[in-house]
Amino acid sequence: MHAYRSHTCADLTSANVGETVRLSGWVNRIRDHGGILFIDLRDHYGITQVLCDPDSPVFEDVEKVRSEWCIRIDGEVKARDASLVNPKLPTGEIEVFVRDIEVLGAAEELPLIVFGDQEYPEETRLRYRYLDLRREAMQRNMTLRSDVVSSIRKRMWDSGFREYQTPIITASSPEGARDFLVPSRLHPGKFYALPQAPQQFKQLIMVSGFDKYFQIAPCFRDEDPRADRSPTDFYQLDMEMSFVSQQDVFDTIQPVMQGVFEEFGGGRKVDTDWPQISYRDAALWYGTDKPDLRNPIKMQVVSEHFRGSGFAIFAKLLEQDGTEIRAIPAPKGGSRKFCDRMNAFAQKEGLPGMGYIFWRDGENGMEAAGPLAKNIGPERTEAIRQQLDLGVGDAAFFLGGKPSSFETIAGKARVVIGNELGLTEQDRFAFAWIVDFPMYEADEETGKVDFSHNPFSMPQGGIEALNGDPLYVLGYQYDLACNGYELVSGAIRNHKPEIMFKAFELAGYGEDEVRKRFGGMVNAFRFGAPPHGGCAAGIDRMVMLLADTANIREVIMFPMNQRAEDLMMNAPSDPTSDQLMELGLRVLPKED
Repeated sequence: MHAYRSHTCADLTSANVGETVRLSGWVNRIRDHGGILFIDLRDHYGITQVLCDPDSPVFEDVEKVRSEWCIRIDGEVKARDASLVNPKLPTGEIEVFVRDIEVLGAAEELPLIVFGDQEYPEETRLRYRYLDLRREAMQRNMTLRSDVVSSIRKRMWDSGFREYQTPIITASSPEGARDFLVPSRLHPGKFYALPQAPQQFKQLIMVSGFDKYFQIAPCFRDEDPRADRSPTDFYQLDMEMSFVSQQDVFDTIQPVMQGVFEEFGGGRKVDTDWPQISYRDAALWYGTDKPDLRNPIKMQVVSEHFRGSGFAIFAKLLEQDGTEIRAIPAPKGGSRKFCDRMNAFAQKEGLPGMGYIFWRDGENGMEAAGPLAKNIGPERTEAIRQQLDLGVGDAAFFLGGKPSSFETIAGKARVVIGNELGLTEQDRFAFAWIVDFPMYEADEETGKVDFSHNPFSMPQGGIEALNGDPLYVLGYQYDLACNGYELVSGAIRNHKPEIMFKAFELAGYGEDEVRKRFGGMVNAFRFGAPPHGGCAAGIDRMVMLLADTANIREVIMFPMNQRAEDLMMNAPSDPTSDQLMELGLRVLPKED
């Protein structure tokens, strides 16, 4: 017999009754029923109930066992009484009577309990992650992640792609976040960077003549943590194709993504029609470039109904350039109580409040209620109702000013309204391509123009488009949104040096600087670069949605905490004096 097990803890069935078996695993739970000890023995595959009574030669040894001890047992498989069968377990028809036991690894007092659904502070869970990972939900999440990655790889190979690896130690590149720098011992005073993405390398792979590339790529970005973002590193499905248009990329990646969500979505509906929405329309309708289309609410501009109206706040606001009034329809939200709740929400978000109108039955039929209705009068109120296609029992909320000042809050309000009124459809994955991103944005304080998205994207219209106002230039850039999260980001690349120089010039980068920072790619483009494009899909976020959790750390094996610390491995840590000396570095003390 094998030294540790003849079967896993998920293998045994009634067909094994009478056999002598060997199992190894962890003590999940111990129960003492009048001198008979029952142990749920757990391994990665499942649970088997083992029992021991005073007739067993190792009863005294079994009595000493505690939760999470790692043990090996030998015993005889017995059938459970019909009344004691557990249909929830694959091994629920049998139990194993213990004849021998070996303690493989005793456990000290546990800082967190593995069995059950007890909640523990995240700091505790991350400090003792190896215990946290023993829990059923975490085992399920990590298995799901592994299966998703395996499925992605197979689907990409089946689509004609090959997997190639790109360097982990490279040069700094502007990808929209801070680099992690690595000092060079052989070149004192110089630094490598961990790649924020394999962006330049995958483009060079296209120049090298490899038509279709993909990689499950680690990416490193020194970012502020969020619930849906790791502060240090993450993995993405990275892909690139030659001789393609934007639509070709969409047609290639959709079957992969859709297939993964259908395979692992647990029966939830997966939309097959993925609309293409311009960035401008997404901001207007949803207040975000990653809309949740399970929520049917679309915001609308209603400025004309307030221009010159009796509601002085909005009327005066509209006299200023660049301002507008937007309405958020709220079907079934037509009660003063709900409207007051939404007004309080706006105040928590830092606004004075949020105007509203709601429609109800009155003595003479449907009537509009609320402060706004009284100020603008029945004709304007009726025009708003008709534009928004609302009726009795419905409401609308209003925000005004320059869109940049209220758009984000309007988007949050739309989400809250959809959830609270039960309008947002659950158990569904709704996808949308967000397209036509602006290439550039201007700093509101300084007016300085910089890239708003990927700097290596091809501008729509080519070099001619770069001769006018840069803020009106659109790029062949696109994101895929799903249920309020950005899952995919990509672009058709700028493969012509003259267009690249001009594009960077508008963002304040001279030709010399571009050659210095991106010399490898610029030089490569001089030697017959093909048109190419691609995208990257976030593995962590995909699994987060499939696992139905809102915290990305629930689907990463060993994540950092909110302060980008690894409490288990004590990272980041202080370097030794010898290490600093070898690298020619000195750590300056913090200023008080």
